[in-house]
Amino acid sequence: MSRIRAFRRRSAPLVATVVAGVAVLAGCGDGETGSSSGDKNFVEGTGQITKVPGGERQAAPDLSGKGVDGERLDLSDYKGKVVVLNVWGSWCKPCRDEAPNLAKVARETDDEDVQFVGINTRDLDRANAKSFERNYEVDYPSFFDPSGKLILRFPRGSLSPQAIPSTLILDREGKIAVRALKELSERELRSALDPLTAEK
Repeated sequence: MSRIRAFRRRSAPLVATVVAGVAVLAGCGDGETGSSSGDKNFVEGTGQITKVPGGERQAAPDLSGKGVDGERLDLSDYKGKVVVLNVWGSWCKPCRDEAPNLAKVARETDDEDVQFVGINTRDLDRANAKSFERNYEVDYPSFFDPSGKLILRFPRGSLSPQAIPSTLILDREGKIAVRALKELSERELRSALDPLTAEK
């Protein structure tokens, strides 16, 4: 067996893994999986907001891992609350545009059994994510998910986050009630969130 053929055989599993990872991230951004700079490295959402009736909702995966602050973060800790789960990156202009809206509504609903949680993705350096949170006064926690592994936890065919930014709203049972594949205004967020906070 030639050296070239031997190398190809040994490297095939690695190549397959890398290709699979890039394909997933391509759903969230273009081929540049690198850093936290640039405003164009994202796939724009469809502009669609999907709302699911109570009896038809699927459970969100039980996400856990390290936060942007380095502390452990578990989505299951917020069971019983309405959870707003926002996928963002510091490099993403629409994320920067919607961040003040999310931060404002998070503060206003703090006493309404609502918990905001972020999934920071494709930021290879925590410092960029931390700077984003400071600049936009984001007080709620975010998972640090540079490679998009947490996004992969959403099953195929479910209302998964498919663009950056994406926002999911989970009902009090941890089921996906709303998915927005777009940058959200304060009004749009409130319109999607308020009916869920009213559910008992």
